[in-house]
Amino acid sequence: MDVNAYLDRIGVARPGAADAEHLRELHRAHLEAVPFENLGIHLGEPISLDPDDLVDKVVRRRRGGFCYELNGAFALLLEALGYSVARVGARVFRTPDQLGPPFDHLALLVGTADHDGPWLADVGFGRHSTYPLLLGSRTGQDDPGGRFTLADAPDGDVDVFRDGDPQYRIEARPRALTDFAPTCWWQATSPESHFTRAPVCSRLDGDARISISGRTLIRTKGGAREETPLPSDDALRAAYREHFGITLDRLPGGA
Repeated sequence: MDVNAYLDRIGVARPGAADAEHLRELHRAHLEAVPFENLGIHLGEPISLDPDDLVDKVVRRRRGGFCYELNGAFALLLEALGYSVARVGARVFRTPDQLGPPFDHLALLVGTADHDGPWLADVGFGRHSTYPLLLGSRTGQDDPGGRFTLADAPDGDVDVFRDGDPQYRIEARPRALTDFAPTCWWQATSPESHFTRAPVCSRLDGDARISISGRTLIRTKGGAREETPLPSDDALRAAYREHFGITLDRLPGGA
């Protein structure tokens, strides 16, 4: 992997140390530069978890992806910079009382060179924390994305809450990226997966979030939401180029 090319992609200079301060910088920069998107699913592109393919998509093709791709690629960058990274499975809360299947989500537990942490890093959950969360803390952690709380769950797992609402349950056991391949395939192909229902593209934009859902450009900041229709194919392509740096020679199905 060309580390300098990856850092250029997210607009960050090579950190002088693999510490918590630089992890925070890398985490936020990734969220601002690399969109959470499922366009590949709706363009009929293969979804690959091969490390070379992940870096090719995010760095060389300057695209985004969903959790397996984004956190999968980010883990490779962090390891190349000297961080220790454990890839862990998570089950997303469908309702406050109902969890999704194992490997429903991929998150990262990151250790620093000075043994600070570990930190929960997640650049692949859409709207989530702007900065990594301290895994061992059981008090509220204030973040631009909300107030996050981690709580002990059965079998050594950890539940993550945002503003009091459960987000997902982290499995304590480290996993290989290949362990996520079957669920990744299901998420990308099943009509029951919410990723196959409509194209979406979203990224952090300063203290706001900008998204394209179908043919609507959405800006959210605080509690305010502004929607702008994109009525033509040209307007939709232009919005992808302007706000996400994505040039499409054809539009995703369902757009």
